[in-house]
Amino acid sequence: MKKMIFAVVLFMIISSAFAQGASMSSYNTGSVYLYSGSLTGSEQLKIKTYIWGQVKNPGLYIVPDNTDILTLISSAGGPTENAKLSKIRIIRPTAEGEKIKWVQLKEYMETGNEDLIPILQPGDTVIVSGTIYYAFQKMAKFLSNVAIVLSVYTAIANLK
Repeated sequence: MKKMIFAVVLFMIISSAFAQGASMSSYNTGSVYLYSGSLTGSEQLKIKTYIWGQVKNPGLYIVPDNTDILTLISSAGGPTENAKLSKIRIIRPTAEGEKIKWVQLKEYMETGNEDLIPILQPGDTVIVSGTIYYAFQKMAKFLSNVAIVLSVYTAIANLK
């Protein structure tokens, strides 16, 4: 009976450890955002673009056809603290297949050169990569959860 109670309590502890990691995400669960891009009320052609990775609200955005990548990232709530602004890429569908274009947003912020900020095209997917520290942090969290499971297994095995 003691083993059963001990196992149930440990299962609850492990479940809460995994649940905390999942619930701490700050991402918005909405799937489509609309940005009009015009204060004049004039009609503009809208395009679908996607933004993934280290932004506060990743997802599908419907934006005017003259929207640049900086506006899209801002519409998505801006980059998170884990974003690597020197490693942003656009995956652009073309007739020959998908083409990858790298964007140096960090260089733009240092120089102000507007030629570094591309205009989006229909179907573009913008990916904001995370830093090495972010990847290390995720791996450490995973290994910590594995260690908890192994400790529980060892503790239960030693009760016999």
